Amino acid sequence: MTDYSEEQRNELEALESIYPDSFTVLSEKPTTFTITVTSEAGENDETVQTTLKFTYTEKYPDETPLYEIVSQENLDDNDVTDIIKLLEQQAEENLGMVMIFTLVSAVQEKLNEIVDQIKTRREEEKKQKEREAEEEEKQRFHGTPVTIENFLNWKAKFDAELLEIKRKKMKEEEQAGKNKLSGKQLFEMDHNLDTSDIQFLEE
Repeated sequence: MTDYSEEQRNELEALESIYPDSFTVLSEKPTTFTITVTSEAGENDETVQTTLKFTYTEKYPDETPLYEIVSQENLDDNDVTDIIKLLEQQAEENLGMVMIFTLVSAVQEKLNEIVDQIKTRREEEKKQKEREAEEEEKQRFHGTPVTIENFLNWKAKFDAELLEIKRKKMKEEEQAGKNKLSGKQLFEMDHNLDTSDIQFLEE
């Protein structure tokens, strides 16, 4: 019969000597501990890091240990999902053997890969931003194509706005008690004035 507690104790001792700075026992019953895994430094000395928490089940290593990610640095959600999947896969493959070292080593490799990808990701993001900026620039210069129809619509609006501005200006000048309107200003304001004198004479 397998002595699970003996195997677990031996593995704990081994882990403590392999990871002296990143191994922490949280509780003894059940045996729960954390191991912090840090990648090698990337191109700009950046690193990614995760703290894994393991709990031995009663029949470990014939059962998989419980594991979770309790903290992480510089990892996005997809990376965390990938690490969990990797742990599942490794735990299944190593069932029946003490496996914490194997699991941690797999995560270590994954973190090193992620650090290498960060450079590629940054370059991709930079290219993407440049592409978007170019598109925006093109749009700005492209504008709306001019057709006779939309030009006439625009001109009608523009003329109406201009007339409104002139009317307001004249009103303001009137109210301010400024000089009375000249014939030219009256004519510009109302084109019917040129025929009104003739109508007056005809009457």
